[in-house]
Amino acid sequence: MQATDAPTTSSLDGLIDLEHYPIHDLDGESGRALIQRCHEQLADDGCVVLKNFVPEEALARLERETERLSPEAHYNQTETNPYNNAGDPERPASHPLNRFDDRTNGFVAGDRIGEDTIIRQVYQHPDFQRFIAIVVGMEEIHQYADPLADLVVNVLREGCQHPWHYDTNEFIVTMMTRQSHGGGRFEYAPGIRSPEGENFDEVEQVLDGDRSRLKALDLQPGDLQVFFGRYSLHRVTPVEGEKERHTVIFAYAKEPGFIGRPERAQRIFGRMAPIHQTLLKEGMNRSDSLAD
Repeated sequence: MQATDAPTTSSLDGLIDLEHYPIHDLDGESGRALIQRCHEQLADDGCVVLKNFVPEEALARLERETERLSPEAHYNQTETNPYNNAGDPERPASHPLNRFDDRTNGFVAGDRIGEDTIIRQVYQHPDFQRFIAIVVGMEEIHQYADPLADLVVNVLREGCQHPWHYDTNEFIVTMMTRQSHGGGRFEYAPGIRSPEGENFDEVEQVLDGDRSRLKALDLQPGDLQVFFGRYSLHRVTPVEGEKERHTVIFAYAKEPGFIGRPERAQRIFGRMAPIHQTLLKEGMNRSDSLAD
């Protein structure tokens, strides 16, 4: 298995705890054991969480980096449904497509994150990409082609939340660099939909408060998470306290050239990149027929 689109970059030594997570030697005994543990987590829990993936000394640098970037975040407050679309007036108000909730959070777009930053070096590193590809069971992965959404810092201030939603790519890789004083809890319903269907009935149950199929994670700074957010409904609960919650989002896709919908870019980042303007004029094709 291999990753693609990755330029030659500097060593990950010192940025990742390679002793406990030997992603630079996945063919060795320890590397194979790491992959097995990840696959077991994925099968058992719907996602992979690697605690303290980043050593403490590097974590301090990462926190300073995202703190420096956080003023670049675009904040918006809007009512959104889980599919980030306008809903369907032909369906009843109780239908998931018509269930809107307050979304208040901020995103630092990828074109604001320089090539010299630690987080972009990790994102583009061949060893990191190969590790992610093997974990998610793909022959190769590609960097997200969307210039705004490829590498993102999610910034949540007090009262901010990200209500129930799906991601636009099949899986997502995140790393928390700063935790809030309270709230900011990650909750999800593993695999509640698939490429074959939306499973609206069970989604509606979750939106109505049924927690029987929900799981929750107590993520901490330095933890790496690999999550299939394209098919798992998920949210981040409102942040409490003055300390911001920062999470780096590394976006990859199984096919090259994946770009989010122009309307979504406008909502999340407050603007579109030139490629979004082009797609808006020419139309865009997707490999699935899901609602978002």
